[in-house]
Amino acid sequence: MPNRVEGRVCIVTGAAQGLGATYAKALAAEGAKVVVSDIDDASAVAAEINASGAQALALQNDVSDWDSCQDMVARTVAKFGRVDVLINNAAIFGNLERASIDEISPELFERVMKVNVTGTFLCTKAAIPVMREQGYGKIVNISTSRIFAGLPFYVHYDASKGAVFGMTRAMAKELGDDGIRVNAIAPGSTMSENVKARTDWRDGGPAAKLAGRSLKRLQDPEDLIGACVFFASAESDFVTGQTLVIDGGGAMW
Repeated sequence: MPNRVEGRVCIVTGAAQGLGATYAKALAAEGAKVVVSDIDDASAVAAEINASGAQALALQNDVSDWDSCQDMVARTVAKFGRVDVLINNAAIFGNLERASIDEISPELFERVMKVNVTGTFLCTKAAIPVMREQGYGKIVNISTSRIFAGLPFYVHYDASKGAVFGMTRAMAKELGDDGIRVNAIAPGSTMSENVKARTDWRDGGPAAKLAGRSLKRLQDPEDLIGACVFFASAESDFVTGQTLVIDGGGAMW
């Protein structure tokens, strides 16, 4: 079913590379107008989308900064007139070294929480007034299937994504009367550029991931496109407060 998000204005944070770029390109291919936001330069992704005939705007924003989040939404509205979908993808993970609890400094723990949790909160808070005025909106948070498996050496990351899981449910209850749906995607370990480059595997590396999965193959970024488009589209208009685990049957809850 092509063009499921035709004409919708979608903001994707953390979209200069990796899964964020995959989400942004997939939404654009389905007809959305996409804001490619990142703390790094996201112009290459936006240029690729524009070259395909779709519409994209590159913005450089820090999700952990309230003023920057407000600016992201304001510039989106100035360019496209509305905000229909917010994909809260920005997070610290790809360059995060696996570490035991003893090795994680308080400063690093707080930094991960500030981006992964506070960033999700601030971006959502900034988008709510626009969506509330429209009487319609979609928030899609990105968690992880790790929170259901209890895996070690990423306590800081797992804590942050567990918070995203909880926020998704609380936000959905609070914002339903405003016509705003809030859902989450919980990917398994996905072979993005940064994950492929990792050399610090403590659990045996990618091969170890397969042993715990029902579907014995590595997870690609493209495996997440269907869920992203579904939650951004009208097909999920009666779905809210849900977290969809996509990890090949590794974590089941």
